Amino acid sequence: QVTLVESGGGLVQPGESLRLSCAASGFIDNWNLMGWHRQAPGNPRELVASITSGGNTNYADAAKGRFTISRDNGKNTMYLQMNSLKPEDTAIYYCLLIRSGVNYWGRGTQVTVSS
Repeated sequence: QVTLVESGGGLVQPGESLRLSCAASGFIDNWNLMGWHRQAPGNPRELVASITSGGNTNYADAAKGRFTISRDNGKNTMYLQMNSLKPEDTAIYYCLLIRSGVNYWGRGTQVTVSS
């Protein structure tokens, strides 16, 4: 079993920053990919950024230049540094881990960007 727990969300003003964390536990050896997705009310869940076990990263166009995904294997934790936040970044942010073809999701953390 794999457990993913997100943290770091909150209410910020436009232009501010947040760092999200995703702590992974359980049977996570040999994971293939981890990532962040988000879902705003009325919208489908969408990719924000991902990172492979080899360290390759991928970003949605909306995240490029503002967000940075990283991981600390020693802590089994993935991060999403979000800078220059915009109101349209408001969403629930979910952590994803893919291992052996199986997707595991966290419960999400709310990010609200509002003045």
